[in-house]
Amino acid sequence: MTSASLEAARELLREFPVVDGHNDLPWALRKQVRYDLDARDIAVHQNAHLHTDIPRLREGGVGAQYWSVYVRSDLPDAVPATLEQIDCVRQLLARYPADLAPALTAADMESARRDGRIASLMGAEGGHSIADSLGTLRGLYALGVRYMTLTHNDNVAWADSATDEPNVGGLSAFGREVVREMNRLGMLVDLSHVAATTMRDAMDATSAPVVFSHSSSRAVCDHPRNIPDDVLERLPGNGGVAMVTFVPKFVLQAAVDWTAEADENMRAHGFHHLDTTAEAMKVHRAFEERTPRPVATVSTVADHLDHMREVAGIDHLGIGGDYDGTAFTPDGLGDVSGYPNLIAELLDRGWSKPDLAKLTWQNSVRVLGAAEDVARGLQATRPPSNATIEELDGESE
Repeated sequence: MTSASLEAARELLREFPVVDGHNDLPWALRKQVRYDLDARDIAVHQNAHLHTDIPRLREGGVGAQYWSVYVRSDLPDAVPATLEQIDCVRQLLARYPADLAPALTAADMESARRDGRIASLMGAEGGHSIADSLGTLRGLYALGVRYMTLTHNDNVAWADSATDEPNVGGLSAFGREVVREMNRLGMLVDLSHVAATTMRDAMDATSAPVVFSHSSSRAVCDHPRNIPDDVLERLPGNGGVAMVTFVPKFVLQAAVDWTAEADENMRAHGFHHLDTTAEAMKVHRAFEERTPRPVATVSTVADHLDHMREVAGIDHLGIGGDYDGTAFTPDGLGDVSGYPNLIAELLDRGWSKPDLAKLTWQNSVRVLGAAEDVARGLQATRPPSNATIEELDGESE
């Protein structure tokens, strides 16, 4: 990229900053310091520990962030752990009010942009966080959660994950009811992490636009976490947004193969393959010394966006970096300060400024506003659902 394109990218981001669909800072704070915000004061650079802090969010031109309130799907108490994650975000908002603005609606996002603050929204990553309860789903919405990823890496009883063995073949009857209740609330249905069958079932069931908070193109990189072209082709009819992610093992085919070997090495040493503790990372780094890691770049991510634009159209693209939720990042996108490098690369590839404004800001704000519009109509005609998984899917064995 040229210095001129980088300056043009920064200028564009001053007017149309990035809405990032997924950042795992709350989980990193839980794992590293058990939410001790004095120990990880994000008002100052935390380069040694985190991908994310306020100075680098500012440098990267981030204007809105969906903070993931993710908890691992194998936790026995996922619901209280999710509430702790929500509480972490609330503590951040209370601690840094000059920089982080609470946001529940598209209008709140625009208000934060006018005020020069970073609109802060929340997304729950995985249907295990509602424990098969529509009442719990409504509780998360009441606490500010504005999207829910239907699964994480493991299936839930009512939806299949991209990285687990098929169980219900997509969405069960209760899974479709979860989607309908999310539509009634105005909570975005997030289809990252889910199986392609689940993507298709959810798009059949939804009456509101969907999002992929952090997923890339399966045609460009054949990983089950990515979006097949036939699903991307449905986004114009649905109105949804696919937010490209930066995780090397999802965007670079050589990294997919390397990661499979690295994950097996982690398991052989007694670690979960997603473990990023100091001890686990020592194992990772020793493996990497023996077997050099393929390196993704800004260009790798741009290749995904070029293809996704061709298939889905510019009105249906966004960005979801997955910072602080991945051990490795592409060159040029090492932390949240790197977004201008991606925008500069796209400028060099001929993307127009109006198209880039859609990618960074306008599409993601529009999709939340559209979900709000659908919810207003549904709430006028449909009461809250009190259906249970036992009623709709039958008694569990």
